[in-house]
Amino acid sequence: MVELTVSGLEKKYGRRTVFRDLELRCAGGEIAIVTGPNGSGKSTLLRTLAGLERPDAGTVHWSEHGRTWERAERRRRIGFLSPDLTFYRELTAVENLRFFARLRGRPVAVAEIDTRLEEVGLGTRAGDRVAEYSTGMVQRLRLAFARLGSPPALLLDEPGQNLDRAGTALALELIAVARSEGCAIVVATTVETERELGDVEVRLG
Repeated sequence: MVELTVSGLEKKYGRRTVFRDLELRCAGGEIAIVTGPNGSGKSTLLRTLAGLERPDAGTVHWSEHGRTWERAERRRRIGFLSPDLTFYRELTAVENLRFFARLRGRPVAVAEIDTRLEEVGLGTRAGDRVAEYSTGMVQRLRLAFARLGSPPALLLDEPGQNLDRAGTALALELIAVARSEGCAIVVATTVETERELGDVEVRLG
């Protein structure tokens, strides 16, 4: 089982302390919610958990069946959804997912890419260039990317952003499915329906 343990975590930008003495534990099959006002550090925390930012103090420890994930392994074992993730507009959805999977060091079969696009309702648009996608469709594509390779951990930063009612329901369903599969999931959100999914909540700011 995968497990995340965060102890005494602190992050600063210059003189500004984003968060300090942060504690968090999330195991497989659990959902941790990170909430707080805009600018409180939710995205920074998720990037730190993913290993994309270095903390100024404290530790982030990922393990699976008692074996620690090193920094490079986190890139392969964590599915990460970020509003900052942009796709190549001249490429199709399939081409983008194939490219980013290789970049993450975890290539996947075309059959799985097709499955993930079907999951997010983009199956019939898989061959369309991302330039033809709406903002909501791009967000669905980010969800598909996060699930590529069935990672045992998910870090989801505002998963419902830019989604309509149907898209929001789909995102909640995907999170529930991932939990049932034993994923350890951390969701940064201010949306009440997403907060209600949490087993534990960390409030920043």
